[in-house]
Amino acid sequence: MVASKKTSVGIIGLGIIGGRVAANLRRAGFPVTVWNRTPRPEPNFLSSPSEVAESADVIQIFVRDGVALLEVIRAISPALGESHIVLNHATVSPAETLAAARLVAARGAAFLDAPFTGSRDAAAEGGLVYYIGGDEEVIDRVRPVLNGSSKAIVTMGPVGAATYVKLATNMIAAAEIEVLAEALALLNRGGVPLPRLVEALEHNLANSGTIALKLPLMLKGEFAPRFSVKNMLKDLQIVLHAVEGKNIDLPATAATAGALMGAVQAGWGEDDFASVARHYPYSGSLKELAIEEASAPEVLEAEDVTTTIESEPIDSKAEPEKKKLYAFLGRRGRANS
Repeated sequence: MVASKKTSVGIIGLGIIGGRVAANLRRAGFPVTVWNRTPRPEPNFLSSPSEVAESADVIQIFVRDGVALLEVIRAISPALGESHIVLNHATVSPAETLAAARLVAARGAAFLDAPFTGSRDAAAEGGLVYYIGGDEEVIDRVRPVLNGSSKAIVTMGPVGAATYVKLATNMIAAAEIEVLAEALALLNRGGVPLPRLVEALEHNLANSGTIALKLPLMLKGEFAPRFSVKNMLKDLQIVLHAVEGKNIDLPATAATAGALMGAVQAGWGEDDFASVARHYPYSGSLKELAIEEASAPEVLEAEDVTTTIESEPIDSKAEPEKKKLYAFLGRRGRANS
């Protein structure tokens, strides 16, 4: 398969990622048709998913959840045939992935389980990483198309394997950012200027790509969506549902899902998932932090610090706030509602 008039690509779903993938493919010379539930002023915008399938050999689906995925698959099914390759890029449940694959296979078309990692900026730069589950021969056929919007294609095994891997990586990223927000709250309680954590992590194994990306934004209070609270919560809910009745306990994931649920209830669902930092009262501005640092009292000697901590009276007024912030430790009740 090469980028030619014989290889047409259909993009269904023009959100933060899908629209940027379509733009990259056009620049790479692929004929691209698109459809989105809400009409967009995009080149070759068609009137239905079925029309996209009728005009494209490769169909890339970027929708929010499993319900939307299966709706799209049913809509395009009458137009599918042996020449089609359908790729699902949405993060959905393993059961929904397999259901979509069965519907596509029933029409004689090929299906690939193809979630990705990479945010808005990576998509704009053609730097996504695709995790792919499916037949190796089909993957090779579609590889030139995926190369148009990615920097790497990582094969994971049969259909469904990539879904599990994507969910696992999101579990880790979400938990990292939640505990990072908590760590900043701890530093704030101790009177330590929060940018000190940036300096410390540069020399610490606890650092990661996710933390390096999100920590500066959390300090500035910049939460424009790269990956939203509601989408991360949706993915953790999928994980928790997937292990129900399997004798697998995921306490860290359940607690993180609870924190994300609290963020949704606070009205931050459309913001980046790093906005869980707003659960805590520390500053979100580096300028304000610099002012605080300049006016901070002189640090006590070590023995005085110990005495202060041991004799510190209990603040009864803080207890209701503590209960509110950590109510998510009730775990699955709210996370799975």
